Amino acid sequence: MMTNATGRITQGQFSFLPDLTDAEITAQIEYGLRRGYAWSVEYTDDPHPRNTYWSMFGHPMFDLHDAAGVMQELQACRKAFPRHYIRMMAFDSTRNVETIVMSFIVNRPASEPGFMLERQEVNGRSLRYTTRGYGTDRPEGERYQ
Repeated sequence: MMTNATGRITQGQFSFLPDLTDAEITAQIEYGLRRGYAWSVEYTDDPHPRNTYWSMFGHPMFDLHDAAGVMQELQACRKAFPRHYIRMMAFDSTRNVETIVMSFIVNRPASEPGFMLERQEVNGRSLRYTTRGYGTDRPEGERYQ
């Protein structure tokens, strides 16, 4: 995950495109369902590049075969967490393991402050770099007001 020239956080598929409409999200869900993928909805207010484990909203939808049911779960998550990042995840269990085959952001906060690069001098002239999200200056739940 990175930020591009427009400052938007990029992660998963479609990150450099304009936000997907609900019709476009539904089309992607239907695409996955036709291939037997199971969907889940995840959210976070800390989209740090190493934060790959977002909170799951509800349960994975292994038994749903209708895009309307998946979209209903997404709408419930958007209502509960309107200022969080929300992503859709599709799992493929054809090899008896749940492998993520699709992942894309479907909701963002109105303002995305991005990340800063912090430099630290260590042992002699060596440098270490790390990234820190500007949004994490505030406590969880208050990051994107």
